[in-house]
Amino acid sequence: MSAASNSLQARAGLPATLGAWVLAIAWIMPFLYALWAAVHPSEFATRLVFTAPLTLSNFAAAWDAAPFARYFLNTTLLVALILGIQLVLCTLAAYAFARYAFAGKNVLFALVLVQLMVMPEILIVRNYQTLTTLGFVDTLFGIGLPYFASAFAIFLLRQTFMTIPKELVEAAEMEGASPLQVLRHVYIPLAKPVYLAFSLVSVSYHWNNFLWPLVVSNSVGSRPLTVGLQVFSSSDQGIDWSIITAATLLTSAPLLIGFLIFQRQFVQSFMRAGIK
Repeated sequence: MSAASNSLQARAGLPATLGAWVLAIAWIMPFLYALWAAVHPSEFATRLVFTAPLTLSNFAAAWDAAPFARYFLNTTLLVALILGIQLVLCTLAAYAFARYAFAGKNVLFALVLVQLMVMPEILIVRNYQTLTTLGFVDTLFGIGLPYFASAFAIFLLRQTFMTIPKELVEAAEMEGASPLQVLRHVYIPLAKPVYLAFSLVSVSYHWNNFLWPLVVSNSVGSRPLTVGLQVFSSSDQGIDWSIITAATLLTSAPLLIGFLIFQRQFVQSFMRAGIK
């Protein structure tokens, strides 16, 4: 009976396995094409010739054709700025929602949850008008300003803080710890997997964010990688798929390398944080 049951389970899981392989192949094909075109001369970008010569000149040409060093710096500063402010603001907000009772607490938290259902693209016009009024258009601070408070981070941290045993908090208070010291020495250390999981989500999202930075940035001084790549690959620059794909790999390389190096830590952090 056990052998027959195992056989039935194997047959039932076969379609799911085949479907997973099909989706994996469909997902990786664009990356494989980009890799092929980037390491071969232009005449072989759209031709699968296994004897085609390999070259790294496309990466050098892409790097020299646009100020990618500045784009990398802008993106790194932007991602670090957004993540740093998010962690501070969202930690304080989540701590208040998890620990304190105040008038309108449930209403305010419901409004935070409502923000999870509002697409950022809906607010582009209003946000741009606000930045124009404040004088933050074409600045890294202006690009990051709408993302400084993350409803997702507040919700995630609040749920985590509520699971921390009260005995630990009471013990810290008996030792004379202030509310901020309790947060620093009790809540934050126990929520490290959640902080890591959210940091991964935030960095990957804002590294690849395109539409809002495209609207706000007008110069090289504030242009991130995604917008810089779009300007570089526009028709005015000419269409050379080998160089364009090389530039694409350059912009995505930090995230790919980081994932390959810290893959196990990434998965463990998501599992511990309860993100499905």
